[in-house]
Amino acid sequence: MTALLKRYDNDTSHIDSGDTAWILVSAALVFIMSPGVGYFYSGMARSKNAVSLVFLCMVAMAVVSVQWVIWGYSLALSDTASNPFIGNLSYGLLLNVGDKPHANAPSIPGDVYAVFQCMFAALTPALALGGAAERVRIFPAILFCFVWTTIVYDPIAYWSWAPKGWMYVLGSLDYAGGTPVHIASGFAALAFSIVLGKRKGFGYEKFEPHNYLNIILGTSLLWFGWFGFNGGSAVASNGRAGMASAVTHIAACMGGLSWSLVAYFRNGYKFSSFHFCSGAIAGLVAITPGSGFVAPWAALVFGAVAGIACHFAVDFKEKFGYDDALDVFAVHGVGGVVGNLLTGIFASKAVAALNGTEIDGGWIDHHWKQFGYQLAGSCAGAGWSFVVTGLILLIFNYIPGLHLRIHEDGEISGTDFAEMGEHGYKYATIEPTALGRDNASLSGLEQGNARPATLTFEDNEVSGKSSVTGSVSQEKAGGVGN
Repeated sequence: MTALLKRYDNDTSHIDSGDTAWILVSAALVFIMSPGVGYFYSGMARSKNAVSLVFLCMVAMAVVSVQWVIWGYSLALSDTASNPFIGNLSYGLLLNVGDKPHANAPSIPGDVYAVFQCMFAALTPALALGGAAERVRIFPAILFCFVWTTIVYDPIAYWSWAPKGWMYVLGSLDYAGGTPVHIASGFAALAFSIVLGKRKGFGYEKFEPHNYLNIILGTSLLWFGWFGFNGGSAVASNGRAGMASAVTHIAACMGGLSWSLVAYFRNGYKFSSFHFCSGAIAGLVAITPGSGFVAPWAALVFGAVAGIACHFAVDFKEKFGYDDALDVFAVHGVGGVVGNLLTGIFASKAVAALNGTEIDGGWIDHHWKQFGYQLAGSCAGAGWSFVVTGLILLIFNYIPGLHLRIHEDGEISGTDFAEMGEHGYKYATIEPTALGRDNASLSGLEQGNARPATLTFEDNEVSGKSSVTGSVSQEKAGGVGN
């Protein structure tokens, strides 16, 4: 994401086919992170909300992609704007993009860079919606994604990456989205959880993940996609892209191990796939801003610190009484800040120079001011996202038809059924009929005496039985379980 100091002329003679191919692949890798977030979130939530969370992540990608074409790309990454806060509309509707390279990506066509960056923008509001899980209405959430991307994500992305953005000019280092993606989404989720209020049962009912396999699947998709997220941010196929990919994997491994180890001693000496997956995501979040600036040994520090810090940050919601349903603030907000600050310490001139970029480095290169630049960028991104998100949500609640919180009955039955009329699971139960209820026994079945039973499919644990019933023999029914 960091612009090369040397910018080529705005013609196509410097376009490199290898670089272009790698960024197209990277865009596809980042794309797969949207359903990855959906599956990760759906596993963490209760079963009655699983489908709506995956759907929201996918529809957020569609909505933001439309916004990106209309004006998002131009507002976030215009390289012709002269002010330090927001881009102009020179790339509106992508009319002036085409093959002309962007200042940040001189060896690939501009339209390829626009598509790659679109995947980042589409992922970010989906992350933020995790703070409102299990109690947000879908229609206003869709509109929120469009508005939030325009007012929150686009300005922060411009500050961080556009050639005239004030954070970029200041010298704040953000290779792949520590502030625009993770800090912005984490603090937006915090605002969401406060404005919407707590879920019914928060504080006395124990909310536990309903599907650990979905969590593992979502983590795998995210981890896989992150190679494009960070590795692609070199906007070229070179040694710096390779280094970014390497430190991404190392930090994820260390994050998963450190979170798991702390949780092992705090939770009855038992390991959990959920803890490992959460730690891996924390490590990936933290390494994002520094992935093109730090060496592999430093990635071990990023992962370890992020895994431990984010683990303890999960406890904040109980201490301070806000209901961040899926720990978005703890992992992405806190993890993003940790990564930004560690970048100020471990950023290396030598790593940046792998593709010819010159920086002053961080503390390890005796550039002491870099930590202050990183702190300034983190505070600005966090403050803007939290405050503006809160204002957007409050305004939505005053507009007829756009109130964000689902009604109480809908929350009890689950957003899948209340908002979509769908269910992620159907359960089968066996009810012996009057003819066989008294005599249904294992010995009878062993003798081959099949007695009728009623097979009833239930949509989920709350909504009750569906109309799909039928008589089957107990022999056959024995193979159907919940």
